[in-house]
Amino acid sequence: MLKGGLTVNASGPAELHFESENTSVEIWVDSVSLQPFTKEEWRTHQTKSIEKARKKTVRFRAVDAQGTSLAGATVSLAQKRPGFPFGCAIPGSIVNNTQYQNWFASRFTVTVFENEMKWYSTERAPGQEDYSVPDAMVAFAKQHNITIRGHNVFWDDPKYQMDWVRALDYDQLWNASNRRINSVMSRYRGQLIAWDVVNEDLHFSSFEDRLGKNASNIFHQKAHSLGSNTLMFLNDYNTLEQPGDPTSTPGKYLEKLREVKSYPGNDYNMAIGLEGHFSAPNIPYMRSALDVLAGAKVPIWLTEVDVTQDPNHANYLEEILREAYSHPAVNGIVLWAGWHPESCNRMCLTDNNFNNHPTGDVVDKLIAEWRSGNVTGKTDADGFFETQLFHGEYEMSISDPTANSSSVQSLKVESGSPHGAVIRVQV
Repeated sequence: MLKGGLTVNASGPAELHFESENTSVEIWVDSVSLQPFTKEEWRTHQTKSIEKARKKTVRFRAVDAQGTSLAGATVSLAQKRPGFPFGCAIPGSIVNNTQYQNWFASRFTVTVFENEMKWYSTERAPGQEDYSVPDAMVAFAKQHNITIRGHNVFWDDPKYQMDWVRALDYDQLWNASNRRINSVMSRYRGQLIAWDVVNEDLHFSSFEDRLGKNASNIFHQKAHSLGSNTLMFLNDYNTLEQPGDPTSTPGKYLEKLREVKSYPGNDYNMAIGLEGHFSAPNIPYMRSALDVLAGAKVPIWLTEVDVTQDPNHANYLEEILREAYSHPAVNGIVLWAGWHPESCNRMCLTDNNFNNHPTGDVVDKLIAEWRSGNVTGKTDADGFFETQLFHGEYEMSISDPTANSSSVQSLKVESGSPHGAVIRVQV
């Protein structure tokens, strides 16, 4: 069965054309249908999917020291940390800017460094490594309980190879590459949740051209041996953004994933990284692409989301983020919107005084919408209280006014926990 989506701004007859590059097979087409959705219907489906994928029904039973149910006890729940990783890239300048730090830490739970962990930033000359900037950025993130994606060990785009790397012969390049992967991954072992091992190796092949077709596979093998508890990502662009790039279609992406995983020693939990550099998004295509990629049954992250500046870019950003968050196969979202005083890359969230642009307002609105906030209520006659919560970490307080007693404890609501499970709390 083929499934896809498209956006049309006109009505009338449509002609569908099916074509295959494989001339050894015939194409038989049956049960073709186009199903229209209004924007309101599409949003309703997203909302239902969020309810199912991002929330849990939790039921509490309050009892006293003798195990007797407490009717009318007051229950208060405050979410301390959301369970879904939502974050943004940062540049090295954040370590010296308290205002930027405060703005960032109040919103995001995960980050990635724009350039500071890349090879050309940490070893500008052969053998002269300098990790002082990424070390300071790691310290900032850890201070604020912000998790970090490692970006990247290698970048396959030839234009980002340093001159001294280009000058190396075959053996020298292998030695330098081994030194690089050992150095950066050993230094940050246990401090990162993920690594982009060979960035954009669907589009480029700088290392494969010089070291052989299995260079990327060997790098993944080595990366896993150095960080077995860290998610190792393929990371590339134009898989979600638009149809038409034959290099990185969902099918090509899965083909590359299978290739890496089939190499000896690489049959471990890898992950799919989708950069997400959008102009005007095709949301139905984005959904169908995610549906195809979900078949791999590995974690999927949007890793570098931004939108080209135009009058509708804030609306586009909201559409993209809602679609990603509502898809059950997506495990995290990171924006590519680091703040720079001189200019942003492609998308700014704030001005230089950290007042939100429209894109920043969209981000704040969705962060608030995807949190449970403060939940209060009273237990029923049998001591039960039931509510629906977004995944995350909570502080739970239950008080019994008749006995003037209370209980405060932590609660974690996760995707794997059963719906409606009864949690017994002694007050």
